Amino acid sequence: MVRTTRTGAAGGARTRRAARRPEVRLPALEPYGGRELEPDGDYDGVEFRDADLAGQGGAGARFMDCALVDCVLDETRLRDARFLDTVLTGVRGVGTDLAGATLRDVELTDARLGGTQLHGAVLERVLIRGGKIDYLNLRKARLKDVVFEGCVLLEPDFAGARLERVEFADCAVKGADLGGATLTDVDLRGAAPLEIARGVERLAGAVVSPAQLLDLAPALAGALGIRVE
Repeated sequence: MVRTTRTGAAGGARTRRAARRPEVRLPALEPYGGRELEPDGDYDGVEFRDADLAGQGGAGARFMDCALVDCVLDETRLRDARFLDTVLTGVRGVGTDLAGATLRDVELTDARLGGTQLHGAVLERVLIRGGKIDYLNLRKARLKDVVFEGCVLLEPDFAGARLERVEFADCAVKGADLGGATLTDVDLRGAAPLEIARGVERLAGAVVSPAQLLDLAPALAGALGIRVE
């Protein structure tokens, strides 16, 4: 069931649909054999623990009911891969290529990532909790029922993306690019700080706190061509 909350001003309240969180219950897992990832590989019920996957190619692979724990993902090529009912814990890497990937019912916890490519990806029922992600590329991605919780996002790129039922809870969002993005039922009230470098005029469809609105007022005025003297 989708949770709803009431938002609005004196002119009338509206119902905002809250994000649905994933509920991942993994079966007994088989340990990863240590072989290199394979393009279009099929990994079902596998645990990748302390695996160094740097530079490996698993484009188009499917990970279902899997766990990736403390794995290295430097420049790992996972374009168009599918992650279904999967948890990723403590993964770290720079330049991980997940462009066009599908993440559905996924939990990403305590990640340390930089320059991750997720442009054109589809994220549905995804929880990103803890950790720090620098320069996350989500250009033209589709996010539905996604929660960012207790994490730091440095210069995330949402340009041209579609965000529906996305929540930011106890997060730091610094230098976000929302240019051309479409927001529906997006809750930004838990983002502190909330810094938008571009696309502040795209905030229609989002809810912010009164304090955030005051902080955003100069950028909103500039975007709307309002002179403040």
